[in-house]
Amino acid sequence: MSKQKKIYVKKYDSCSGLLVAVCDKDLVGKSFEEGGLFLKISERFYKGEEATEEVVVDSLKHATIANLVGRWAIKCALDNDFIEEDSVIFVDGVPHAQMVKL
Repeated sequence: MSKQKKIYVKKYDSCSGLLVAVCDKDLVGKSFEEGGLFLKISERFYKGEEATEEVVVDSLKHATIANLVGRWAIKCALDNDFIEEDSVIFVDGVPHAQMVKL
């Protein structure tokens, strides 16, 4: 991934730790549906600060839960061993994964 900011990161403090939402910028505000699965990438939940890969990695290091949507977000999480390939699902071609640290 280039240093160009193609991703949004938004952080939420919760009683169970830090929730991080990571999403490709071009997907915000869109919805996808396939085979009974519905993926809504709401601006309210996902649109945070524009982030480089370094910011995403740092955020995921501190996260207890993460929601990841989009090609760049998933690639960054895979490349840095936060998730595994088999944990990624596709809804109408859009990759999505969740990460939980126990």
